[in-house]
Amino acid sequence: MTLKVMKEGALPRGRAFLTFSPRSVLPAMPLLLILGYFFLFPISRLVYVSFLSNDHTFTLSNFETAFKEPYKTGFLNSIKIGLLSAAIAAFPGAIAAYFIESRGPSKLRRTIAVMSGVLANTGGVPLAFMFTAAIGLQGQLTKMLKAAGWDIYSGHFSLGTFQGLLVVYLYFQLPLMIIVFSPAIVSLRKEWAEAARNLGANQFNYWRRIGIPLLFPSFIASFLLLFASGFSAYATANALTVGNLPLTPLQIGGLLDGNVSAQQLNLGKALGVVMIVISAMAVIPYLAIQRRAARWQQR
Repeated sequence: MTLKVMKEGALPRGRAFLTFSPRSVLPAMPLLLILGYFFLFPISRLVYVSFLSNDHTFTLSNFETAFKEPYKTGFLNSIKIGLLSAAIAAFPGAIAAYFIESRGPSKLRRTIAVMSGVLANTGGVPLAFMFTAAIGLQGQLTKMLKAAGWDIYSGHFSLGTFQGLLVVYLYFQLPLMIIVFSPAIVSLRKEWAEAARNLGANQFNYWRRIGIPLLFPSFIASFLLLFASGFSAYATANALTVGNLPLTPLQIGGLLDGNVSAQQLNLGKALGVVMIVISAMAVIPYLAIQRRAARWQQR
């Protein structure tokens, strides 16, 4: 075997990666079957049905309606709340992740990691109830602030409005940012800062030339993931707004519940396809950036 490799040479890296035997795929078959049946097949079926009319003929009218009112406003509001919630949560979450991972003791890091995991996955009706009980019209915190002379409902604020929903989204966006950005902070080695100081660089130069350039790709990737999370959130918005705020997930839910035009029964599917495309435009760059950032994080 050794003589054969010496004479013929090793396989090129790309060729060696592409050549695999069926036996290597067998252990992953259960996962591949689940992925295909519960993920790829529904998406392909959704795309197919979205191009069908009520008579099961090919049509583009579903997508033409999807970009008209009120669905156009739904897309704009969903993109806006995804971008704003990600922008507001990204920078404070990154700063919190830095101080937690670089300055906090190990017990504090473990405790905050557990808390962030719980808070980031809290949503739906329980989250809506929590905020209604706290800062709703008759919430306890609302009454306390009103007794102190500050009525938060004296203006246009309400949990059922865009501003109120944005406040609620920050509840899970901030801990989510801490979770996804912490690995990049951990990958910053102390040796790099010490080497920069030995070469005469101060703290500002270290962050400007080393720290921020290394963390920036992970920051952008985390921002994209937060946008996808805020853009696609459904249950919390549905419980707080009762469908009064035009958001694409709520509009799709309304169409699937039966509030659909008799002329376009597959309109909800078309909205879902457009939403998948927008989410993919955030998730695919996130995966690509994370893969590129992992190269220096593993060194």
